[in-house]
Amino acid sequence: MCDVPVPEALRRRTEDPVFWAALQPAGPRHPDSGQVRVAFGVAGGYALVLDVDPGTGEQHLGLRGPATSEPVPLGWAAPDRPHPAALRWWELDLCARVIAMDDPTLPHPGLVVALLGPFAPATPDDDSAAIAAVRRAAYRSLRRDPGEPAADPGPEQTPLPLFTDAHWWPRPPARSAQVLDEATIAAWSAPAGVRTEVRDGRRFPHTELRDLLRHAGDRLGRLRAEPGYARVRPLARRIAATGDLTGLPEMVSTLTEAGCDHPTVLDALSEPLVPIEACWMVETLAGAEPGTLLRHHV
Repeated sequence: MCDVPVPEALRRRTEDPVFWAALQPAGPRHPDSGQVRVAFGVAGGYALVLDVDPGTGEQHLGLRGPATSEPVPLGWAAPDRPHPAALRWWELDLCARVIAMDDPTLPHPGLVVALLGPFAPATPDDDSAAIAAVRRAAYRSLRRDPGEPAADPGPEQTPLPLFTDAHWWPRPPARSAQVLDEATIAAWSAPAGVRTEVRDGRRFPHTELRDLLRHAGDRLGRLRAEPGYARVRPLARRIAATGDLTGLPEMVSTLTEAGCDHPTVLDALSEPLVPIEACWMVETLAGAEPGTLLRHHV
C-alpha cells in the first residue's frame, strides 16, 4: 500500500479524549481544527478514505478505486446529524479484518472500527449486543504513546526519614495508557440505529463497493490458504464451533512452529487475552461467519 494509513497528525489526535468527544452528539469542539485525511487500503487497489475535521466534528467517507485519485463519496457524518448508513456492519467488519491483517500497526477491533463506526449503524437484522461488544473493544484498544515521559520523577535524592511519607511528597495519580475511561466507553458503544439511508441515492457507488467487498473476501480466503495458517484451521474451526478458548495456547504454539511472526495474529491469541480480539482472529483463520465465536462470549 502506498498510503500512510494513519498520518501522524491524526494519530496524535486519537490519543486525546477531546478528539473523540468532538465526534459525539453535543460533544465539545476540539481546539485543533483543520481537516485530516486517512486512507485505509483494503484490497484490489481499493481504499476507504476518511476526512475528519476535529474542530467541527464533521466526517466524510469515500471509496477510492484502483484507477482513481479522488474518492467517490459514501457518506457524511456530523455530531448533530443522523448517522448515515453508508456501510452495513458486516461490510465494515470485513474491511477492518483485511486492513488489520495487512497492517500490523492497526489491530482490530481498534482504530478502524472506532473511526468508521458512525458510517455503519445497526439494522434490525444485526446483532446489537455483538456490535456493542466489538465497539467497546475498539475504544478500549485506543492507547496513548507509551514513550511519553513520566509526569513526576519524584525527589532528586532520597529524603530524610521524616519526609518519606507521601504527605510530604505526594505523587500525582498515574496516567492511564487507555485514552477513554470505562464510563465513556459504555456510553458510546451502543450501536446507533439506521437514521439516514444514503445507499438509495443514484450517485452511491454500488458497483465499486461490491468490487471492494469481493476483493476483501478473496484476500482473506488467500490468507487462510497460506501454509502457516492452514495448519491451525481445524483447531480454529473447533474453537469457533464450541466457543472454548482454552485451545488458544495450542494455536499460538502451532503458528509459531510454522514460522508465523505476524504481531496482530499472535497478539490477538496470546495473554493477556482480550476475548473479543481473540474471537475475530479465530473466526478469520477458521473461515467462519463473523460472529460465530463472538456470540459465545457476549
